[in-house]
Amino acid sequence: MTIPLNQNDMPFWTLSPEDAFNQFGTSLNGLAPDEAQKRLLRFGANVLKPKGKTDTLTLLINQFRSPLVLILIIAAILAFFLGDPINGGIILTIVVVSGLLGFLQERGSRLAVQKLMAIVQLKVAVVRGVNPVDIPIEDIVPGDIVLLSAGDVVPADCLIIESKDLFVDEATLTGETYPAEKLVGSLQKETSISHRTNSLFMGTHVISGSAKAVVINTGLIPNLAKLPNI
Repeated sequence: MTIPLNQNDMPFWTLSPEDAFNQFGTSLNGLAPDEAQKRLLRFGANVLKPKGKTDTLTLLINQFRSPLVLILIIAAILAFFLGDPINGGIILTIVVVSGLLGFLQERGSRLAVQKLMAIVQLKVAVVRGVNPVDIPIEDIVPGDIVLLSAGDVVPADCLIIESKDLFVDEATLTGETYPAEKLVGSLQKETSISHRTNSLFMGTHVISGSAKAVVINTGLIPNLAKLPNI
């Protein structure tokens, strides 16, 4: 399914729930699992910064790039050049052993962090194929219907389609110390971020109440409602 373009080229907080459903090819029943997978491949994971992968060889080479190690290597080369192979060999041995120890420690730390992240992976409730399921936040895609309640982190920029006594902490965005009340509705294009009462923004926290919302923007993707050829 192709996500059609909003002909009015308007930001998502100007849309009604029905407009959002039409634009993002979704409904209260959510996306079908196969359609969600297609969108995940198309738009990428819902992360602000792609996970950098360092292979084993690169990790090992990085151990010998510090200024101190480079100075020691140069000193060893000079020792060999000046006819002092014993001292040169001692210096190189120290460098190699130190580098290997650093490599093993860093590799072990990275593996430990990966295992820990797998354990504490954040999940969010979404409607997929009519039924609510819990999925990793990274797998959220535009058009998903998310279910939020007190204590949840908002996983992406969303438009509210249902709400009940919903208050959200947006201090990181607006500087407001009090939670913002959120309601269903459509707003003017010029509405400032602190007054976008029908919108939820990635990284904010639900303080109280509950909501059902349609995902608009994920990860590094800008406002999809303003992108051509979607």
